[in-house]
Amino acid sequence: MKKYTGWIVLSTLILYLMSVAGWIPVLAPALAAWISNALMWRFIARNGQRQSTILMITGGAALLFAGTQGLWLPWQQIFAVNLPLLGMFVAVSFLALANVESEQKILPQGNRALVTTAFGSHLLGAVINLSVLFVFGDRLQRNGALSVSQRVILARSFSAAAWWSPFFVATGVALTYAPGLNWQGVLWPGLLMALIGIGLSILEVSLNRKAVFEGYPIRVESLIMPLFLAVAVMVAHSIWSGISVLVLICLLAPVGAMMFMRGGPDLYLVHEFINYKLANIGSQFALFLAAGIFSAGIKALILLYPNVFDLTGFEFDSWLFSVVLAVMITAGMVGIHPIVSVSVVSPLLLPLSPDPVRLGFLYLSCWAISTGTSPLTGVGLALMSRYQATAGAIIKNNWHYTVVMWGVASLVNAWVL
Repeated sequence: MKKYTGWIVLSTLILYLMSVAGWIPVLAPALAAWISNALMWRFIARNGQRQSTILMITGGAALLFAGTQGLWLPWQQIFAVNLPLLGMFVAVSFLALANVESEQKILPQGNRALVTTAFGSHLLGAVINLSVLFVFGDRLQRNGALSVSQRVILARSFSAAAWWSPFFVATGVALTYAPGLNWQGVLWPGLLMALIGIGLSILEVSLNRKAVFEGYPIRVESLIMPLFLAVAVMVAHSIWSGISVLVLICLLAPVGAMMFMRGGPDLYLVHEFINYKLANIGSQFALFLAAGIFSAGIKALILLYPNVFDLTGFEFDSWLFSVVLAVMITAGMVGIHPIVSVSVVSPLLLPLSPDPVRLGFLYLSCWAISTGTSPLTGVGLALMSRYQATAGAIIKNNWHYTVVMWGVASLVNAWVL
């Protein structure tokens, strides 16, 4: 059944694009998304099932209570709010088809290897997303483990792409939950934050490492794809400004993946990918659909009891930005996914009419810092399950980076934005 599930998952993307074009109602992709979620459910890790179930039950209970009080939200706000993100998930999944494996047997060493590994994992991760962590990690590991320096560089460098990459789901979340946000508005401060985060990590590792750093053998041609696609998104958005960045990514990612396949487009490999690998994004589908219900429940309670959640008298200034970011990062450290934090914070802050760029930068900063330093995000869980890291070690090696980058993000918000 998993073989056919991949095609139903793909239909979510196709039907979503057709609904954007106005050819079909949004009900069609929404149904495809929820059917896909049901089919992929048994392939999801138990922790993911539990978290998604809690979110759906909590959000559903809030919606039912609001309904008993006479407040019913439109079904689109409950079951289809994160549909653009799911379409993006499907689209960027195809980028895994672009092979970035290196055939070089001897690993490069020293400071140059440290720098190329950091920026290589960052640029490739900005497009290919989490799969690049496994490509690099599997090549660098010794006896199934990575050194502390390697874990730090890979996790932070990869996660820093959340600050700017249009192919990172964090950007999709920011565009969805910060209405009016222009992606270019957060691009340059995001690039600045990524450079600072990677630079600090390189400096820390170079000063504190106890052994020679072994890095990943980066091929120059493997960096062409992320640079090409990032530029393509910017150029396309400047030409067709009426088309959202999310839609452009949904269109460009699968095409770009086939363009950069080794040996050229291979329809057989694409067919096999859809049959056997596309259904592996079940955990993302479950979490984001559940987060949509949870966010709708929070919104319903806020509408029902506006005085309780009223932040009148507050302004989304630098102080509030710093406080909210600290709370969101702390929530991430204890295992609350950034999408959940965003779905809670968004309906509380939107009534303050915040600057969309500052609000989007808040969400991106939460995502980049949390995923790079928490043992309970996708990156942290990957390091623990695959490369013998421990939750205590991840926190110990990253808490100071978390504090520093929180402070830097607060300063950039106050002085640059």
